[in-house]
Amino acid sequence: MGFDTSDDAGIYRLSEDTAIVTTADIITPPVEDPYVYGQIAAANSISDVYAMGGRPLTCLNIVCFPSGKLPPEQLHQIVAGALNKITEAGAVLAGGHSVEDDEPKFGLAVTGIVHPEKYWANVGAKPGDALILTKPIGSGVLFNAKLKGQVSEKAFQTCIDTVTTLNRKAAEVLQGFEVHAATDITGFGLAGHGLEMTSDGACGLEIDLSAVPILPEALEMYAKGVSTGVNKHNRALTQGRTTFEASANPANHEILYDPQTSGGLLVALPESQAESARRQLHEVGLSHAAIIGNVTAAHAETPLRVR
Repeated sequence: MGFDTSDDAGIYRLSEDTAIVTTADIITPPVEDPYVYGQIAAANSISDVYAMGGRPLTCLNIVCFPSGKLPPEQLHQIVAGALNKITEAGAVLAGGHSVEDDEPKFGLAVTGIVHPEKYWANVGAKPGDALILTKPIGSGVLFNAKLKGQVSEKAFQTCIDTVTTLNRKAAEVLQGFEVHAATDITGFGLAGHGLEMTSDGACGLEIDLSAVPILPEALEMYAKGVSTGVNKHNRALTQGRTTFEASANPANHEILYDPQTSGGLLVALPESQAESARRQLHEVGLSHAAIIGNVTAAHAETPLRVR
């Protein structure tokens, strides 16, 4: 697995039964708390291994830090938060690299393993498959709303709890099913990453907007005029390839372009397995996991339809 698709990580075969999954990700601080920032950044980075059906093993810190502006204790807290999630993932922190920068940036380079015949790609979905999303969306607008003082503490804490949740349990549950395609929902939003599933031209997607799990107060923030700087870009990327049916509430369209950090997994699997998978995801604590649509035959002009 290399550059032919927009997959979440690269895969390199080592032997008949082992391949490495390799990825790197880095983000700017979405929150003021350095420990929580480290947790979010680590969960976000490790997620790419889970999105390929792999198991993370080693992590390297990637650090940009303004040592002349911020005390070293803040960097220590960022790394401590990351280590908390690395340990929870069953991986180890093996080192890293830091550079001086005007703005903090942090992430991980992650190496994992997967069976070379059992990895997940973001293409391969089959007409008739169901789509499951394992986390609610809306973190992008909530992070901006927090900066503007417009979101409640309860709603924002729910957002933090969501983005610091590893996709480990979701991946472990879904490995018990016939996953045909998978990706994690991050910066391009649900619409952008959903369209990646159609990039081989073999299928289309239909998403039921009313079934998509959404974080508390996210829609309310859009209704108030709060958005993100990325929404416009994400909308432009999907323009001409997305059709909204009359049943899709126009007031809620913007949530599909909301850029996620450490979002959930979006997977396509046989419809006959979808309800069992959703139930098992709920049983391990992922209570917002939902069946949000289905895979259709290819329709090249507008491969994503929202109803």
